[in-house]
Amino acid sequence: MNAGSGSFYRLLPEEVDERVRLLGLPAYRARQLLEGAYRQLAGSWEEVTTLPLDLRRRLDAELPLRPPAEVRTASTPEADTVKALLRFADGTLVETVLMRYPPREGRGHPRATVCVSTQAGCAMGCVFCATGQMGFERNLRAEEIVAQVLHFARWLRPLGQHVTNVVFMGMGEPLANYAETLRAVRILTHPRAFGLAQRAVTISTVGVLSGIEKLAGEGLQVGLAISLHAPNDALRRQLVPTAAPGSVERLIAAARRYRERTGRRVTAEYVLIEGVNDSLGDAEELAHLLRGTDIHVNLIPLNPTAAGYRRPAPSRVSAFARALRRMGINCTVRREKGTEISAACGQLRTDAARSAVIPEPVATLPSTQR
Repeated sequence: MNAGSGSFYRLLPEEVDERVRLLGLPAYRARQLLEGAYRQLAGSWEEVTTLPLDLRRRLDAELPLRPPAEVRTASTPEADTVKALLRFADGTLVETVLMRYPPREGRGHPRATVCVSTQAGCAMGCVFCATGQMGFERNLRAEEIVAQVLHFARWLRPLGQHVTNVVFMGMGEPLANYAETLRAVRILTHPRAFGLAQRAVTISTVGVLSGIEKLAGEGLQVGLAISLHAPNDALRRQLVPTAAPGSVERLIAAARRYRERTGRRVTAEYVLIEGVNDSLGDAEELAHLLRGTDIHVNLIPLNPTAAGYRRPAPSRVSAFARALRRMGINCTVRREKGTEISAACGQLRTDAARSAVIPEPVATLPSTQR
């Protein structure tokens, strides 16, 4: 190890093995390091008392755990949705969201999903998305993505709960930061690291076709969600200005190939915007587009942002969903969590200016839940 070796959260377990070997340490030290970081959820090596004091100090100096600083949190009254504003070592700010769900049908364990950011800001420019309108600052590194999950894993531990799912649906386009996103996925799902099931991970993309193709060949069982939002090219390019010509048909073809190569059904995310893409004609066109696929449509009534678009009335959302089902398309309407604290789909936004004043959250977590 050397002083420039970065965060421990960047290393795959096999790389930890190699670092331990190079240090001349017994092989079992690798297991202790991994357990300290991912089972004990230590915030620094000083907390991992199974390690000798001199090694702990050396690790803290040369290969730190380096969790991000929590700048501020906002929570719904029941704390079923929590949004954290996190600051990394260079001052970069991102928002990360925890969503908690009760056990299905009152049985089993509660679910806890962490929605992670892969970029500070976003270059895709979706006109209805707060992150898309703030511009792009930089890609996040794998260790910064992993650290977001561990932040909420620590938050859940005093409640006797743990992270059950991770969705790459926060700030940024995951497949535009492909290598770092994939490294984070492999660390989060490695049985010797965080140990999350691959099927408990979903990556959402606005449609980076080369990334979808590469992801299909990675040998992973992660879910794929494609942000479609329109049944035709002309409308999609209004909503997603960076969309390439012919993107709709090409995305559906890419989804088919992903299904064939991985066996995982793809989800098409469709944000419903009043008077823009929510007519029965739009539903019919979407059904024709998806006919013959088993793509699942996730309808998302628009969440309020500063963009000026409006959410359709519930009756109009229901009519759109009924029209799709009548034409043989499987769909659900997403039950949004965290809208009131701007933590729902399309609402994540930070002020990238270092001197900016960060607004007070709707509710602050009790100190016992930090």
